[in-house]
Amino acid sequence: MAWRLRLVPEKTNIDFFKLQFITFGVSALAVVVSLLAVAILGLNFGIDFKGGTTIRTESTQAVDIGVYRDAMSTLELGDVSITEVFDPSFRADQHVAMIRIQAQEGAEAVTPETIGVIEAALKAVDPAITFPSVESVGPKVSSELIWSALLAVAAGAAGIWVYVWIRFEWQFAVGTVAALIHDVVVTVGVFAIFGLKFDLTIVAALLTILGYSVNDTVVIFDRLRENLAKYKTMPLREMMNLTANETLSRTIMTATTTMLSLIALIVFGGDVIRGFVFAMLFGVIIGTYSTLYVAKNIVLFLGLDRSDKPKGGKPASHEFANIDA
Repeated sequence: MAWRLRLVPEKTNIDFFKLQFITFGVSALAVVVSLLAVAILGLNFGIDFKGGTTIRTESTQAVDIGVYRDAMSTLELGDVSITEVFDPSFRADQHVAMIRIQAQEGAEAVTPETIGVIEAALKAVDPAITFPSVESVGPKVSSELIWSALLAVAAGAAGIWVYVWIRFEWQFAVGTVAALIHDVVVTVGVFAIFGLKFDLTIVAALLTILGYSVNDTVVIFDRLRENLAKYKTMPLREMMNLTANETLSRTIMTATTTMLSLIALIVFGGDVIRGFVFAMLFGVIIGTYSTLYVAKNIVLFLGLDRSDKPKGGKPASHEFANIDA
């Protein structure tokens, strides 16, 4: 028999409801604290949401983000984001970067004089550099982006709610969406508490967290639906514990492999994607927690009508039934 690595024992009997009021209370407290942090401390919005100026650069020399950043560090421009742009259509000697500078105090955009100083500083370290375009984003556009981001997250949660309701029952949909709201709000709260930069990449991370969390939750609910048909007289609480233990191997394995990739990215990925990766890493942790301790707990509180469950019939084999962790 081949040796296989297991992250959890083949069979577990963990009582996920043993401390249900403590775990659920911690989750509720975390949501409240996060909302208060956002309301009181606010978010450290990046250029996408605060407005600013974007300068596109081109050069025949390779882009060195560290050198560019050092050249601009003495100009006291505030939040500056520098990213290299890659495109298959670029020539071999065409190296492009985008430099985004936050709106300066008392002005909607960086003044032409300041742009001239920036260009001179960059030319000093790269004489071949050119500046094909300079664009500014004002506060009005930035406020529209904030609303668009909120609508995107809300639309994602609403779509998931409808999907789970159609596939399962309304109690499952309520539990799923409550867990998703918990994940998003707590993640945003962490950004508010620690003053981490919040920009459009973080919104993308939040939407990705929604997808990851609902995938984990649906796997458990799918197994729960099978068990509802299989164990018709088993109390709902015991059945949910059985279901969570049956799928625990898959849940832990998915979370662990995902986190290994994200840890590698957060260590070696550089500053450009670090905020996005941190949001994803925290989202995977909190999403796994909410799958086990929030979504199904709410379904238990709401209860299920088991009178119309299918009579007889062998439940379909689950695609994750025999996955080892």
